[in-house]
Amino acid sequence: MTAFMTLLQAAPAQAQGAAGSSWSMWIMIALIFVVMYFFMIRPQRKQQKEQENFRNSLKKGDKVVTVGGIFGTVDEIKENSVLIKVDGDTKLRVAKNSLVKDFSEVQQ
Repeated sequence: MTAFMTLLQAAPAQAQGAAGSSWSMWIMIALIFVVMYFFMIRPQRKQQKEQENFRNSLKKGDKVVTVGGIFGTVDEIKENSVLIKVDGDTKLRVAKNSLVKDFSEVQQ
């Protein structure tokens, strides 16, 4: 009978310990999401905003690179497309979203 009473008294203590570890598990999961946000999601959003600002501030004569690696100079800008001059009289119409960066800063 004494052993049975000891087991009954120990059961609530074990239940409290399990509840405490449950909270610590949720805290760890929340910390993982916070770290993921600051190291992965936030920098990606910042880069997307920079690309969007670059595409919206394009003007004739800007030097650009497409996603496919084609270097050119902006000749005409429309709402969703850009006409770029690549070599001599060769011009290509590309989607505005395919323009990656201004390479005039890179080349000196």
